[in-house]
Amino acid sequence: MAGIVQTPLMLTLLGGGPTHFRHLNQSLKRAPILVCADGGADVALSQGLTPAAVIGDLDSLSAEGRAAIPAENLHHIAEQDSTDFEKCLRSVEARAILAHGFLGGRLDHQLAALSALARFPEQRCVLIGAEDICFLAPPTIDLDLPRGTRLSLYPLAPVTGRSDGLEYPIEGLEFAPGSQIGTSNTSIGPVRLRFDAPAMLVIVPVAQLSAVLGGLVRDH
Repeated sequence: MAGIVQTPLMLTLLGGGPTHFRHLNQSLKRAPILVCADGGADVALSQGLTPAAVIGDLDSLSAEGRAAIPAENLHHIAEQDSTDFEKCLRSVEARAILAHGFLGGRLDHQLAALSALARFPEQRCVLIGAEDICFLAPPTIDLDLPRGTRLSLYPLAPVTGRSDGLEYPIEGLEFAPGSQIGTSNTSIGPVRLRFDAPAMLVIVPVAQLSAVLGGLVRDH
């Protein structure tokens, strides 16, 4: 990765999609370095926030936004073969990324963001929406979830795994898009998940962000 932004801490990433500012403000308390994907900078400025970096092809950033942000904070990547979210993922180094403005709004943008997670499995990136959070599972993750927590699994490619602490264990299942998925499972205590490929999305309620970050950054 090219390190436009490098930090040993977590960072907050803001896109231009629907944003729940209560969740964003909570993320900024954990991860005060703010990076914006293109037009996400206009969203940040509307809340009185100045991003440390704006990354993308900059075709969505308003002229007013461009003028309000120091030139050295603008990082123009002109190629059109990747989304602005992908440009950000390949341009930052952080302990974890708390990403807002990528769930909700246009469905094609949401699908593109989910697909991008699988292309950058080295990033510990959590997409945060109004009700749920979503991340790509590493090979092994422990989640200290309360009993009765909804947990869904959605494969982006063929993948198998094992689980402890789920009402419906996943061992022996062959997950793949268009066939076996794992929505609406439930925790019966702390959960351990293991997968044979970086291809499984994990979806839990937004209230479980602390548990997810604890699992993702424990050994990262």
